[in-house]
Amino acid sequence: MPAPQPTQWVLYVKGFAERLRLLRVARDLRQNRLAELLGIPARSYNRWERGTYVPHVDMLVKLANILQVSMDELIGRTDATDAPLIRNPELHELMQQVDQLPDFEQQTAVVMLDGLVKKNQMERLANQRRGKRTAVRS
Repeated sequence: MPAPQPTQWVLYVKGFAERLRLLRVARDLRQNRLAELLGIPARSYNRWERGTYVPHVDMLVKLANILQVSMDELIGRTDATDAPLIRNPELHELMQQVDQLPDFEQQTAVVMLDGLVKKNQMERLANQRRGKRTAVRS
C-alpha cells in the first residue's frame, strides 16, 4: 500500500480526531477521565481530539482497549461498533481479568456482584416507597 500523500495525511488525522471524539462521547467519558486512564496529561489528549497531534502506536493500543474497539475501528479502517456492553473502562478491564480466573473464583465474583446489584435494587425500591408515602401525606 503506497504511503499517504500530505493532503491525505491531514484528512486522516482530522478523521481520526473526530472518530476519537465520537467514540469517547458514546462511552460517556470526559476528556480528562480518558487522559487519566491513559496516564497522560489531559492537554495531550485534547490535542489528539483537535487533530493537532496523533498518538503513538502504544497509545493507540491503550485507546482501543479502553474504548473497547479494535485498532481497525479506532483508526477508521472499519466502522466502529455501537457503545460497549460495559461502559466503565476499569470495570471492563476487571471483567476481562475475572474471565481468566478458574470457574470457582468466577462463581464467587458472580455471587458478589449479584448481591451488590440486589442491594442497590432494594434501596431504590425502598426510596420509591418512601417517596410515595411522603407524597400521600402532603
